[in-house]
Amino acid sequence: MPAPSFLEDHISQIPALQLLINMGYHYVTPAQAMEWRKGKNSVVLFEDVLFSQLQKINSFTRKGKKYEFSDANISSAVLALKELPIHEGVMNANAAFYYLITLGKAFEQSIDGDKKSHSLQYIDWQNPENNVFHVTEEYSVVRDGRADTYRPDLVLFVNGIPTCIVECKSPALSGTKKPVELAIEQHARNFSADGIRSLYVYSSLLLSTATNEGSYATTGTPKEFWAKWKEQFPSKAAEKTYWSSLTELKNKPLSKADKDKLFSDRFKYVRNYFDSLEQENRPLTKQDELLFSLCAPLRMLDLIRNFTLYDDGIKKVARYQQYFAVNETIKRVSRFDNTGKRKGGVIWHTQGSGKSLTMVMLAQLLASDKNIRNPKILLVTDRIDLDDQISDTFKKCQKEVRQAKTGTHLAELINDNDDAIITTIINKFEAAVKQCKEPFTSPDIFILIDEGHRTQYGSFSVSMQRVFPNACFLAFTGTPLMKKEKSTAQKFGGYIGKAYTVTDAVEDGAVVPLLYEGRHNIMELNEKPLNNFFDMISEPLPDYGKAALKRKFNTVNELNKADQIVYARAWDISKHYTDFFQSNSEYYKPKAQLVAPTIKTALLYHEYLKTIGKVSSAVVVTRTDQREGIEDSFYNENEEKQREDAYFSAMEDKYGDLKTFEKSIINQFKNRDVPEILIVVAKLLTGFDAPNNTVLYLCRSLKEHTLLQAVARVNRVYPGKDYGYIVDYYGNLENLDNALDTYSGLEGFDKEDLEGTLTNINEEIKKLPQAHAELWDIFKSLQGKNLEPTAYEELLSAEDLRNKFYEKLSVFARMLKLALSSVDFVNNTEEDKINTYKDDAKFFLKLRVDVKRRYNDDISYKEYEPQVQKLINKHLSTDGEILKITDLVDIFNKEEREAEVEKIVGKAAQADHIASRTIKAINVKMQDDPIFYTKFADLIRQTIEDYHQKRIDEAEYLKRAKQFDKDFFEGNRDDAPEELADNEVALAFYNYSKSVYKDVELLKTKFHIEMGLVIDKTVKDHIYLNDKKIVDFHKNVDITGKINIELSDAIYDLLQKFDIDTNWDDIDHLIEECLKIAIHKYK
Repeated sequence: MPAPSFLEDHISQIPALQLLINMGYHYVTPAQAMEWRKGKNSVVLFEDVLFSQLQKINSFTRKGKKYEFSDANISSAVLALKELPIHEGVMNANAAFYYLITLGKAFEQSIDGDKKSHSLQYIDWQNPENNVFHVTEEYSVVRDGRADTYRPDLVLFVNGIPTCIVECKSPALSGTKKPVELAIEQHARNFSADGIRSLYVYSSLLLSTATNEGSYATTGTPKEFWAKWKEQFPSKAAEKTYWSSLTELKNKPLSKADKDKLFSDRFKYVRNYFDSLEQENRPLTKQDELLFSLCAPLRMLDLIRNFTLYDDGIKKVARYQQYFAVNETIKRVSRFDNTGKRKGGVIWHTQGSGKSLTMVMLAQLLASDKNIRNPKILLVTDRIDLDDQISDTFKKCQKEVRQAKTGTHLAELINDNDDAIITTIINKFEAAVKQCKEPFTSPDIFILIDEGHRTQYGSFSVSMQRVFPNACFLAFTGTPLMKKEKSTAQKFGGYIGKAYTVTDAVEDGAVVPLLYEGRHNIMELNEKPLNNFFDMISEPLPDYGKAALKRKFNTVNELNKADQIVYARAWDISKHYTDFFQSNSEYYKPKAQLVAPTIKTALLYHEYLKTIGKVSSAVVVTRTDQREGIEDSFYNENEEKQREDAYFSAMEDKYGDLKTFEKSIINQFKNRDVPEILIVVAKLLTGFDAPNNTVLYLCRSLKEHTLLQAVARVNRVYPGKDYGYIVDYYGNLENLDNALDTYSGLEGFDKEDLEGTLTNINEEIKKLPQAHAELWDIFKSLQGKNLEPTAYEELLSAEDLRNKFYEKLSVFARMLKLALSSVDFVNNTEEDKINTYKDDAKFFLKLRVDVKRRYNDDISYKEYEPQVQKLINKHLSTDGEILKITDLVDIFNKEEREAEVEKIVGKAAQADHIASRTIKAINVKMQDDPIFYTKFADLIRQTIEDYHQKRIDEAEYLKRAKQFDKDFFEGNRDDAPEELADNEVALAFYNYSKSVYKDVELLKTKFHIEMGLVIDKTVKDHIYLNDKKIVDFHKNVDITGKINIELSDAIYDLLQKFDIDTNWDDIDHLIEECLKIAIHKYK
């Protein structure tokens, strides 16, 4: 067996192509692909393939006779795909494309003078075998507004349309990021404003693979929301078939024709290696599983058509649990019991994992299922915002969506005989059911309920069964069913498919883990911790005031309601939030929710937080619930009613009504800097989805379902968010344990299904010593030696080691910040140990600044930098010293450059900084004159190498670095011919001529000078009109075409003049590269 190779082509790209070919894709070489694109890398469709397929899969019937679409209509259909409304934004254009391929487009055609419209489809969804699937690699596409290109590794086509883009990476890549993360970033780069959106506008699936791992997403998905895929199986037999089929495809040799094609060009050198691998039984990889699960033609079409949607303008594709739950549900509802009623059931997907979108995907499939005649679908949610958004997602069903405005209106909609999809919220649904006198007996009524309030398991269930005796009930839950709900749920059909638990979601990255910190123990009466609590946070209260509090209240309930304790908690919450979460960063703006027991205390928290003045807050409550659970012996109803009336009257005056106020505050909480803390009582504890919601301060008792729902408010994924935090001032951990015992699963689900709901913060903090040790391990060769910080800097001269240092330090700093936010850690850890952590963090963070400055690294953890800066500001800055972890310098500003050098101690460190900075500046200018700047950068790199190999001393190193810096920034070009000294564009063409025709005799230097001048003149002659540059000349194919033709002639004439052999490949190469330079300089 040949030795394994870790080259990207060998280990990732070629194996992916081999598998895809065996899966039914026709391989297209890059050269063949360019031919199909008419030789233009600005064209991304295989237009001839598309035209041919549209002819093949489309026809219409008129008066019993079958007709083909005219060539003119086929051409118009192709043109419709090419003329997407990109001017309205790339996602709007992508949505327009998506609806074109899923809904088709109508075209008029005349038969014997009778003109009528008929729908044309771009993909044959009903007969997938009629479509044609291609794959190509290194698909070069010109960047938007530029002349250079980006080249995705693999592009998959359906009927000539690029529907799937794959980036492959070697698992052996080193650095701070995993290879699959680099692949995801490459997609993000390609999708950027100056990337290749002209290709991505047609995409539906994006894959990032690195042999042993892989992720997928859809167009425009942020990196935090890329997902893993885990195949699920309805039976052992199905699982066995899946693995045997994949193994067979993986190890099936390609046909000779396919091999000849695959290894004909770029991969020719490695054919023998892969021929020998055919003799081996190759093991399956995660990449194989991802490609097989997502890109098998039938599966890919299913995902694109049935499991992709636009949610409030954001394109989303199903996660695996959504896909399999929906398909399992479709199978379930197709079966009937002995009374003629369809089987329903309960889908359990943990909070935050996309449960509401699963409802929408299921409703879409039910609405378009041809086996269900006239389905009546009701979607019942507990979120007004979801009800508001839901209509747009049904566009491709071509079904009318009606939103019930009131309970009466809903009853009218149910009585209508049309097949419109009805959406409503739970309270309107309850009201409508009560108004219905006669039952609806159709078995094709589907009621999908997002049971945030779980009303269908109570008395309301009886009313539903009366009004809809034959309906199919499908409930969606984020928590398992309680024992008392078991029998009612069983009537609905029990659980559907596999539960998607908290552990599953955290493991998949669908939600962040939740950390729990109990601060209630510090408030128990007659205990020492109570003194610690008041000493720590009740700064405004004098000693006698603290003692009075303990005497005044003698029950836990009263203690939780007492105004003074509300104030003390408000102070602690202010301090905790501002110390560890409050952020001015544009990348990281975590928010918090505070759960109060009553409206009285909610308003008190708001008042006291405002008085303390550290954080902003707002109260969102339902006034009808304001007296619920009041046991406060100090509650003065008249006084508190006046307080409440005053607050709500002020909000009504400002916003017009409370509904508008609530909607505005929620929008501000999600999208603006303020409010930072949202204070609630019962409202927004279920169904509230704000990804930046990071901390939940519990100041009341919550139980069972409500508790599990509430803590899930802070589990959504958000950039820079490692965890969601539960800070408990009441003692809800016991309630959580009771909830875990109370909940019982059907069909084998039990307490273990809820494991991982919360992790005690102390368990996570136990990782701090390990993070500390791993950071020091990088410098183990220096430990025990009394060395200057420069020794640490020089140890990090290798980029890979610096990347490791940045990563380990980021982890340690964030873990230390977490630990210092915990009262238990601060109170129970030796002071010397805490000081060691702080001192080491301070040293390494200062070292990080110096190392980044010395080597001009632009490594960025922008999502996490605000967290680390919080740690510095609160715990590590002393004696007025301020340490900033981000230090942006304009490398083209002389004063800033010189100021940076002055901050660096030591000649070698200064030389490292100047040399690496110059290389960085060269990279910025590289496209101006690629040949010259490449040689310049190589000279600098050689000098760096000479110093580190001790071939020159640090004084010489610094001298050379300064000279390089001076030459670059002053534009010294001693080797430039006098004729080109004032024409840097012609000089760049001159340098490229010397690169292409490097064997031309030195005496013929005049040849290269004339080459530079003639190319520059030819370009200028065509891009200027009356001394004014033509706007977007590089996008005008007439102009670029004329430049190409005239340059070919001019260069040929010049070669003849100087008696140099003509090689048209060299001419084409020179023109192509010089045009890139010209476009970069002149556009």
